[in-house]
Amino acid sequence: MIEKKHLLTSQQMAEFVARGFLRFDELVPDDINQAVMRGIDQQVIKGHPAGTPLSECYHGTPIRKLLDLPQIQGIIQSLVGENPRFDHDAIHVREANEGRAQGLHADSIIDCRTHFDIQLMYFPHDVPLEMGGTLLLPGSHFRRVNEMDVAAYQNMRGQIPMVCKAGSVLALHHGIWHCGRQNKTNRRRYMFKLRLNPTVRQLRLWNTDDLDKKYRRHQEMFVGPAKEGDDIRAILGQREPWFEAASGRLEVVNRIKLWRFLTGDENFDVQYWLTRLENVPA
Repeated sequence: MIEKKHLLTSQQMAEFVARGFLRFDELVPDDINQAVMRGIDQQVIKGHPAGTPLSECYHGTPIRKLLDLPQIQGIIQSLVGENPRFDHDAIHVREANEGRAQGLHADSIIDCRTHFDIQLMYFPHDVPLEMGGTLLLPGSHFRRVNEMDVAAYQNMRGQIPMVCKAGSVLALHHGIWHCGRQNKTNRRRYMFKLRLNPTVRQLRLWNTDDLDKKYRRHQEMFVGPAKEGDDIRAILGQREPWFEAASGRLEVVNRIKLWRFLTGDENFDVQYWLTRLENVPA
């Protein structure tokens, strides 16, 4: 059983619902970072058949040490529960001065489930801007697309390049739009990606001790990432820079639906938007 201190908070879960990702900087110790890069070079890190329990994967490799970190265990349990299934992994290596970039995409065919998979993206070394790294579009996970349907889009307002220090980790909703950028340095770039499927109902899997304290009413929408102390309604009502006036409301309604699903609170709302749609008098 994971200690509560390693589970996500209600504020972090609300930010995941709103933006489709969480970022954890310099989370993995350098000895694991170095071992993972050696394992990639030696081709000893191998995937498993889809559907294999994660607990049975990667034994005898540095990826197992990564997954056994309490902080990583807490992230996984909070989002997809105990005993998730391995879906697939990918070792993304970009060679020095590689003259191409990946198109913007989502990592699945059109997937309208309320349940969600997560993808962990792990960066074992420093990734400066000129090295490219992963780019993602916050809040895009409710815009269901079919894999590369959005590959022609570039330079979206509010996009985030993953510029980070060694040992940083992203936890992504499976529907978020992202891509790998061009490596313009003289060094190889490494990134390890792991997709996990839940095997339990995704209901209050995180540390909910602060949940009621984070509810306040009549919050206005704001732009940008959550700040320490923001309450749930403010986080779920935040705008992304690429939102249009009307589409912003649609995104908030989708967030409300997912938050109700995750908390079991069928009366939760932000600015009355979903309650209004449900008003069908007999």
